[in-house]
Amino acid sequence: MGNALKEMQDINGALQCYTRAIQLNPRFADAHSNLASIYKDAGQIPEAIQSYKMALKLKPEFSDAYCNLAHCMQIICDWAGYEMRMRKVVMIVRDQLNQKRLPSVHPHHSMLYPLGHKFRRGIAARHATLCLEKVALLKKKAYRYPTGLANGRLRIGYVSSDYGNHPTSHLMQSVPGLHDTSRIEVFCYGLSPNDGTSFRQKVHAEAEHFVDLSKYPCNGDAADKINSDGIHILINMNGYTKGARNEIFALRPAPLQVMWLGYPGTSGADYMDYIITDSVTSPLELAEQYSEKLAFMPYTFFIGDHCHMFPHLMKYEEVVEGLNNPLVTGKQAGQVITPIPSTELQLFPMDTPKSVGTPTRWKCSIEELPTPPDQEVDHVPPADGQESPLHLRPYIMPPTHRSTYGLPEHGIIYCNFNQLYKLDPGTLECWCKILLRVPNSYVWLLKFPALGEANVQAKAAEFGVPPGRIIFSSVAPKEEHVRRGRVADVCLDTPLCNGHTTGMDMLWSGTPMITMLGESLASRVAASQLTTLGCPELVATNYRQYEEIAVALGNNPTELQAMRQKVRLARATSPLFNIGTFSRHLGDLYLRIWDKRARGQPNDHITSTTQRTLPSDRLLCTEPLLEAVSPDEYMSRLMKQQQSVPAWKAAPSNF
Repeated sequence: MGNALKEMQDINGALQCYTRAIQLNPRFADAHSNLASIYKDAGQIPEAIQSYKMALKLKPEFSDAYCNLAHCMQIICDWAGYEMRMRKVVMIVRDQLNQKRLPSVHPHHSMLYPLGHKFRRGIAARHATLCLEKVALLKKKAYRYPTGLANGRLRIGYVSSDYGNHPTSHLMQSVPGLHDTSRIEVFCYGLSPNDGTSFRQKVHAEAEHFVDLSKYPCNGDAADKINSDGIHILINMNGYTKGARNEIFALRPAPLQVMWLGYPGTSGADYMDYIITDSVTSPLELAEQYSEKLAFMPYTFFIGDHCHMFPHLMKYEEVVEGLNNPLVTGKQAGQVITPIPSTELQLFPMDTPKSVGTPTRWKCSIEELPTPPDQEVDHVPPADGQESPLHLRPYIMPPTHRSTYGLPEHGIIYCNFNQLYKLDPGTLECWCKILLRVPNSYVWLLKFPALGEANVQAKAAEFGVPPGRIIFSSVAPKEEHVRRGRVADVCLDTPLCNGHTTGMDMLWSGTPMITMLGESLASRVAASQLTTLGCPELVATNYRQYEEIAVALGNNPTELQAMRQKVRLARATSPLFNIGTFSRHLGDLYLRIWDKRARGQPNDHITSTTQRTLPSDRLLCTEPLLEAVSPDEYMSRLMKQQQSVPAWKAAPSNF
C-alpha cells in the first residue's frame, strides 16, 4: 500500500503506511528501507541513513538499501570506507544487469560511481524497459505520424517538468520564443503545475503553444494530446530527473524523439532517436555510451539565458580587482573601477528588434571603499533573479564584498558552488595540494548540504590543510549566487560531475573555471563550455595538470588578471551566451534531423556542423564583435591562439 501511495505522489500517506508497518513488525527490512527513501527524497539525510542502516542490519544483502545508503553518504561527503563501498556498488550493479534485474543504482546517480559506459547505459536501458512494460498495460495502438510539414513549418515539442524556478528554465527559457517562426512551430508541454514564477510565465507567453500536461495525469492521454498536435520532433528535457514522465515517450507519440539539456546522460531507450550534444561533450569515439544517435551543435549543446537574466553583472565589475590581487593593498584597493568600454558591452533589450541601431545604455558609479557605498544603476533585478532586468527604473545594487561571506580581504580565493555530492576524495585531495602550494589561498564552498561541511573539513585536515583554509557559505538566491561568484579568483570544477548550470553562472560572473575532462557526458560539459568561450587552456586531462593550472594562476597575479580579463571579454565575443545564435543553430539541427526522415534515411550521427555561420548581428547579447565565420573556422582560430602553451599547461600526463 505504501509503495502504491508513493507512486501516486501521496507522500504523507506512504509515510504513514511505512511507519505503521514498522510498528507492527520492527524487523520488516523493506519497510525501513522504504521509510528511508521518503526521508531521502525530503532531504532528511541523517534520518535516511539511520533507516537504511537498520534495513541492512536486518537484511545484510539488501542491495537497494546498500546503494541508496551509498548515495546518502555521497551527498554529505561521508567517505569512510569509500573505496570498498565503490567496489561493492559496482559488483551489485554488475550482478543485477547480468540477471536482467532493475539495478539498485538510479540512472541519474550512476555518474557518481566508477561504473563505466557499459554499466551506465545498461542501467538506463533497464529503466527504459520498465517504462515500456508500464505503457504496455494501456494496450494502445501505434500512432500515425505526419508525413510532411504543417504549412511548411516543423513542429517541435519541448517536454519538461521544469518550466518554473528551476535550472533548466534558467538556461533555456528564451529558446522557445527565439526560434524562426517561419520555419518552426513551437509547442511547450509542461509536466508540472504552474509555480507562479516569471520563468513559467515567460515560456508560456513566448512559446507559440503551451500545454499544461499536468492536467493529463494519464500518460496515454498525454501522449494522445501530443500526437493530435502533429508534432514532428518531441524533445525530452527530463531524462531520469525528478518529475519525468518517460512513459509518454515510450508510447511514441511523435515520429522522432530527442534528448536535450535536462539530463546529463543517455536514455538507454530504443524509443529515443537522438541526443543533442557536441563534439567536445560527446566525441564520436565515445558514441558507444549512448543508445541514441549523436546530433552535434556547432559549438556546444549547452546554453544559458544569462544575458537576459543578469545583464548588469556583465556591464559592471562591482568587485575591485585590487582586492583579488595580492599585490594591491591599502589605498589602491579603494580606487574607482573603470568599467569595460561600453562599446564592447552594449546590450539589446530582449524585445528590441534587430533593426534597431542604438542599444540601450546603462550607467553606474561603482566604488570599493572600507564602508561599501550604495551603488546606483538604472535597474538590477531582485535577489530571486526572476524579474526581467530590462525595464529601467532606479534600483540599488547590493554590494558584493569578501567580508560579506567571511572571506579574507587578501589572498587567492578558489571556489566551487556545486552541490557537495559532486565532490569525491580524489578531487578534494587535489584541491588540498593546491592550497598547500599557493600561499595565503583558500577554497570557498557551499553548505549544500550543511551536513557535508564537517566531513569535508575533517578530510582536508587528513590531507594536511590547516584549519581556516576551507570556508563554507550558505546557499543564496539565484541573482546573488551568480553575482558573488565575482568575489572569487578562480572556480575549481568537480571532475566527477561538472558544474553544468553552475559553470555557466561562474563564467558569466567573469570568474575563470578550471575543469578536467572525463569520459561521461556529465564530466565533459565544462570542457565544452570553456572551449566555446575560447579558454581551452583551462581544460586539464588529468589531476596533475589540473593542479598545475590552478597553482600557476594562484601564484602569478599577472597571469590571473589576464585570464580574468579574457573570460570577462569572452562573454561578449564568444558564442557561449549568445542565445539568439544558439536558437537558430538548434532550429537548423532540428530541420536536418527531420530531413533525414523525410528522405527515408535511417537515423545516423549528425556530426557535420559547417552548414551555418556565426552571424555578425549579436542580437540579444552584444554589438558585432566577431565577424561571421563558420564554427570550424572559429575553432581553428581558437586553436592557433593556443599554440604558445604556457609552462603550467605542459604538465606531466600522469598523476
